[in-house]
Amino acid sequence: MGNKKLSLWLLDYGIVLILLLLILIFSIASENFFSFGTVTTILRQVSITGIISVGAAFVILTAGIDLSVGSIACISSLTAALLFKAEFSVPMTIIITLAIATVYGLFSGALVSFFKMSPLIATLGVMTSLRGAGYLITDGLPVYGFGPGLSAFGRGFIAGIPYPVILMLLVFALGIFILYYTPIGRHVYGVGGNEEASRLSGVNVTGVKFFCYGFCAFLSGVAGLVLLARTNSGQPAAGVGYEMDAITAVVLGGISLMGGQGKLPMVIVGVLIMGVLSTGMLMCNINDYVQQVVKGLVLISAVAFSYVSLRLRDKIVSSAASSN
Repeated sequence: MGNKKLSLWLLDYGIVLILLLLILIFSIASENFFSFGTVTTILRQVSITGIISVGAAFVILTAGIDLSVGSIACISSLTAALLFKAEFSVPMTIIITLAIATVYGLFSGALVSFFKMSPLIATLGVMTSLRGAGYLITDGLPVYGFGPGLSAFGRGFIAGIPYPVILMLLVFALGIFILYYTPIGRHVYGVGGNEEASRLSGVNVTGVKFFCYGFCAFLSGVAGLVLLARTNSGQPAAGVGYEMDAITAVVLGGISLMGGQGKLPMVIVGVLIMGVLSTGMLMCNINDYVQQVVKGLVLISAVAFSYVSLRLRDKIVSSAASSN
């Protein structure tokens, strides 16, 4: 019985050991890796991906997927930059930007819920359209030349912790609260676990999906504002690859692509692994193309492990039940 408990523990929390192993490897490979400056850099770097990952986790828990998160972050940063150039105030810019970002998510939710489109196809279409729209409204040029806007937030610290990192932690806390302490959170797990059973038990499945896609887009908009705060310019090419990093972090954190299973707090570990991997490879002067190959293999491995771990967990639980 002890071995079974250990096996279940490794399936749930073994990812923490992988994070520690990566830190050890890169600390040996680069003498400057294990330092306060590097830790701060990694945390600042993963703050945007971390914020997006919370929203992506909600969608994946419903057995869906959202490939548009990077494009929404990009178009949101461009929207805010243009509003700043038009001399809108910071609060008004934030409100308008996040409201528009949420609409993108609701549109994806409508395609998935009402038109029964595959989440992959629906969000891929939204991703491509928004990416093109970003280039159209800016003529492919960066948007800059406005006031400080959000730049103070992008550079600020509290007790040595960057503001974007604090925001990421608050977003994770909000996501955890919604999932574990509200009815909508229980419904998210229920819809992902068995959509038809949830519908028959009176759950508004369409409403749950609308919430998840809207919430995901809202947080992608927040990430876009953080991106703008860090660069103080809107870049139409920004946000490329955010969707892959976010999905990889979520799956690494144990959220099942089949929906209905996984723990949001562990996604933080997945986010940190992606940050440690990127920064570590950069400090070891590993070629950019090699980095892309490694990240792709990490995603493939994470997805494969997700399916394998489900089968192993079912076997272990069934074995334990039969032995009792």
